[in-house]
Amino acid sequence: MKYPKIREIREALTALFTSAYTTSFPVTPHTPFKNYRGKPVVDDENCVGCETCTNVCPAGVITFFDDKEKKVRIIERDYGLCLFCGQCEEHCITGKGVKLSDTLYELATFDRNQLVERQEKELIICASCGAVITTKEHIRFIHNKLGPMAYASILDLNLLNERLRLADDADVSVGITDDLKRKDMFNLICPKCLRKVLLKSL
Repeated sequence: MKYPKIREIREALTALFTSAYTTSFPVTPHTPFKNYRGKPVVDDENCVGCETCTNVCPAGVITFFDDKEKKVRIIERDYGLCLFCGQCEEHCITGKGVKLSDTLYELATFDRNQLVERQEKELIICASCGAVITTKEHIRFIHNKLGPMAYASILDLNLLNERLRLADDADVSVGITDDLKRKDMFNLICPKCLRKVLLKSL
């Protein structure tokens, strides 16, 4: 018969007289360790709806749908599929739009719809072809990032006028016809339509 070693006896006694390593959750609240990757929390004021997190999410948790009639981008996050990998936080262009929380997030539920969060952002639609350009908050973020260089863009100038009302809508915005003309560049149009205007005006 092979007798146990001293080390094995010591480990057995240590395990016998010490408390369990695991917590007694849910009887008592659980305090996560430092750098615990919990539920990604979205800060709507700093989220610009740019779709970056949608593109980098490996589990397909974040999806979006553009409603052109209502001019809104609907963003949905299904945390029942989330891996808590932190890619959305790492690639957020504002650096503040989404942060992984350090609190425990409960996924136990009888209704999976409770794990889905929705968010809406106002869209900019091309006045000529009806294509989605991006969200207004995204354009404003880019404008603030570029500073004075942003005024080189006609799209930025049109959006700036919309906020400051430097000119009346009648002076700036004109009707879009089937055949784009030079005056149409003063409308909110997508880069593709703007290129057609600039090529025809040369």
